[in-house]
Amino acid sequence: MTPRTIVLDANVLMRAVLGRRVAGLLETFAAQVTFLAPEMAFDDVREHLAAVLSKRGESAALQPALDKLAALRSVVQSVDHTEYEAMQSAALARIGPRDPDDWPILACALLLNCPIWTEDRDFFGTGVATWTTALVELYFTEPSPGSADH
Repeated sequence: MTPRTIVLDANVLMRAVLGRRVAGLLETFAAQVTFLAPEMAFDDVREHLAAVLSKRGESAALQPALDKLAALRSVVQSVDHTEYEAMQSAALARIGPRDPDDWPILACALLLNCPIWTEDRDFFGTGVATWTTALVELYFTEPSPGSADH
């Protein structure tokens, strides 16, 4: 089977920190799938984590959550902006006004010709495949088109 690559949106990283399903999928498929996220996605999670935990009444869990985010870097490779910045114009043109702050996610996917794992609709219609947590395991396990096991 051909190795798979997928770019994670910040909302998926947040779910990996706060939940079990995404963290479990990352752990289960780490040896078979290359998980990537632009550095700005890690920054977004770090920036919003305290507010999310506060809303949940779990403010005391901030440091363990930050530690879990840091540990995710062993499974989710950070992509530096210098690697995808040449794709900024194309990404902004495709994402339009939906959420222009997400252009780095789209730029990484365009650069690497791979899908995006997200829980929102901002990337629909951009010409890049998207997967939600509910179905992403299919992407990880289905044979690649043209592979010997297809």
